[in-house]
Amino acid sequence: MARTKLFSPITIHNLELSNRIIVAPMCQYAAVDGQMTDWHVMHLGNLAVSGAGLLTIEATAVEAEGRISYADVGLYSDACETAMGRTLDAVRRWSDMPIAVQLAHAGRKASTELPWRGGAQIAADQAGGWRPMAPSPLPFRPDDPPPHALDGADLTRIREAFAAAARRAARLDLSAIQLHAAHGYLLHQFLSPLSNRRTDAYGGSLDQRMRFPLEVFDAVRESFPAERPVSVRVSATDWVEGGWDLEQTVAFTQALGERGVAGINVSSGGLSPDQQIALGPSYQVPMARTIRQRTGLPVVAIGLITEFEQAEAILATGDVDMIGLARAMLYDPRWPWHAAAHFGETVVPPNQYLRCAPRHAHSLFRPAP
Repeated sequence: MARTKLFSPITIHNLELSNRIIVAPMCQYAAVDGQMTDWHVMHLGNLAVSGAGLLTIEATAVEAEGRISYADVGLYSDACETAMGRTLDAVRRWSDMPIAVQLAHAGRKASTELPWRGGAQIAADQAGGWRPMAPSPLPFRPDDPPPHALDGADLTRIREAFAAAARRAARLDLSAIQLHAAHGYLLHQFLSPLSNRRTDAYGGSLDQRMRFPLEVFDAVRESFPAERPVSVRVSATDWVEGGWDLEQTVAFTQALGERGVAGINVSSGGLSPDQQIALGPSYQVPMARTIRQRTGLPVVAIGLITEFEQAEAILATGDVDMIGLARAMLYDPRWPWHAAAHFGETVVPPNQYLRCAPRHAHSLFRPAP
């Protein structure tokens, strides 16, 4: 029996997790033509022996033009599927951790340079660039070129691209899908009145701005095995006056609940460079708490959760059901091991690592069966 909420098991739509620690998706900008490389074997393999309950593959584009950058992972071609399959085979040889994938489309935030090279948008006529697309011809930054405004045929194509990527994810035997509707990417762009100025059935009222993201969810849910969970990541607020906010997020997540969403991953921001984020430890937890209370759905909290006692307190109060870790896991890929040692819990490491537990944490490890 677990002594803590953090290390207690949880079942999400038939998917059993050994604990409440989720490795959140983190873009690596190490793909070639959308295809995973040896870096992903190293990166995901390292995280797959971390002791977390679930590992989530980075934002994975459903079409080439939906990548954030030319070095993003995709799942839009046979070559992408084959490369991801090779990576998963290598990781699964040594780890039985469940693996999910985050399916995404960057919309107007696509065609950018790598973050460590400045991250600016690359013009369509430059190497590594293409013309982004969006609900309305409004660029992310005022000095960027206007994106292509999606028409009806474009919406049909993108819906099918999400569905096709979900079918590829099923063939790769991924345990779950997270649909990316946050951080200012395409589905979030449809939701926010700051980026969606359409006058057709996909813009205007809240119900109409939610229409396309809900259609995409339905397409993904229909294309992925019914026994496997599909969750959604949301930005609970744009942190901009007159933008997407918590009340609208509650309405959106309630609609997702009616359609069978397995859980909600609560983040915020990313839609506008004018955002004014009130940063601080656990700063997104109050929004996650509200969504959980108003919807009854399982919720993952993320954002400046770094300390063991902090994570346990968030779960113990019943505010949320799981904790998502991103940069904290990059900095310390053994965070779950160290948390387990702190609380007197146990984890199951690779047998090759059984002898590494320090003397003060001799009961930390449980051998694999």
